[in-house]
Amino acid sequence: MYVYGSHDRFRGYAYCLNDYVCWSAPVDDLSDWRYEGVIYRKTDDPANRDGEMCLYAPDVTQGYDGRYYLYYVLDEISVMSVAVCDTPAGEYSFYGYVKYEDGTRLGEAPGDLPQFDPAVLCEDHKVYLYSGFCEKKKKKTPCSQVIVLKEDMLTIQEAPRLLIPGRFASEGTDFEQNPFFEASSIRKIGGDYYFIYSSAYGCSLCYAVSKSPVEGFRYGGAIVSNNDIGIDSYKPAELPMYYGGNNHGSIIEIGRQWYVFYHRHTDGTNYSRQGCIEPIQIREDGSIPQVEMTSCGPNGGPLEGSGTYPAYIACNLFCGTVEQFTGSPGEWMDGRFPKITQEGRDGDEEPGYIANMKDGATAGFKYFDCKNVRGVSVTVRGRGTNGEVQLMNAWNGEVLGSIPLGSSNEWKEYKADIRIPDGVQALYFRYCGEKAMNLLNFTLYTID
Repeated sequence: MYVYGSHDRFRGYAYCLNDYVCWSAPVDDLSDWRYEGVIYRKTDDPANRDGEMCLYAPDVTQGYDGRYYLYYVLDEISVMSVAVCDTPAGEYSFYGYVKYEDGTRLGEAPGDLPQFDPAVLCEDHKVYLYSGFCEKKKKKTPCSQVIVLKEDMLTIQEAPRLLIPGRFASEGTDFEQNPFFEASSIRKIGGDYYFIYSSAYGCSLCYAVSKSPVEGFRYGGAIVSNNDIGIDSYKPAELPMYYGGNNHGSIIEIGRQWYVFYHRHTDGTNYSRQGCIEPIQIREDGSIPQVEMTSCGPNGGPLEGSGTYPAYIACNLFCGTVEQFTGSPGEWMDGRFPKITQEGRDGDEEPGYIANMKDGATAGFKYFDCKNVRGVSVTVRGRGTNGEVQLMNAWNGEVLGSIPLGSSNEWKEYKADIRIPDGVQALYFRYCGEKAMNLLNFTLYTID
């Protein structure tokens, strides 16, 4: 399986500053990820030879000639570009722009909407191209759209038509609570078409369903939220448990299991996004219940309740000040909020950790199959902390035990005898101390 996406730069100042890359994994082992390298450079587009524009979110589909077609939009022009390659993860070459029969590029004809975040589906000798961006504060961007192309993957066969309403066109429809914002994706499941998109009112990936690929979509629900808004299984539904923001992704079936791929925000900024995976369920009636964020990914179940785990797999991260969104960089640089980050520059292979953990900051990890856990350690860094880390198995639960901390500018492990109840458990590490500390990892110790 292959994953394509826009490519943020670590510590970047804007979205999608880097070239397109690809990641792949065998369908029978989703733990064995391979970095395929750069597959398309932003300077490969004839309109961007100087590289001043960024490559926004793409989509890839296999065309009727067996080749693979990559659809994308540059950030400063409103046309849809296409690149092509003989293999899924090879080096793509510029192919052309989506255009009308007379050669006018889509996005430049009178009445055209700006092109954005493509999704592509090939079926019945047609190519269905989905696109759209609905600004939250401008009423002139009503909704998403669908365009039907010919088999050449470029030429428009059926003119654009509106598909899913945005914020200012959703009143009185079943999309009113979660109107279209961006991040189009399309899947066909059985005889139904599932349109996945990012909601204008939150951090959620939502879906709509229709019997037709071009009309009649009805709202289905949220699939995942990158701050767990809407999940009420372990907390109040409207309480955020991570610092959310815009969300892109889609769903796919691998073997007999469906997954949602999405992203969250790291480094306390909108511009350093991290890919995530959760298994999902598609019920017999076609509905998809919202799934909570976990630390398990495609593991197939809870993680083993022993050994060492990196802090960057935390699925919950919060402090005493409740904040639903990542916010502006200035709010995070002052150290008021904890954040997942790393050392080094863009591209450096450095271990991730949680920084800016001040008094009351909590990192949550779900889930672990615990048996005979009798000791827990944390590896932390922080001068003058002299505090403690309290361990709980619920975000607001009773303290199971505490790990006293010392003071060190270097990473140092601290351990305490703590018993974790047997069974599948969530683990929450709450820091109590006068000065900020960083969390690198934790270890669960068991007895035979």
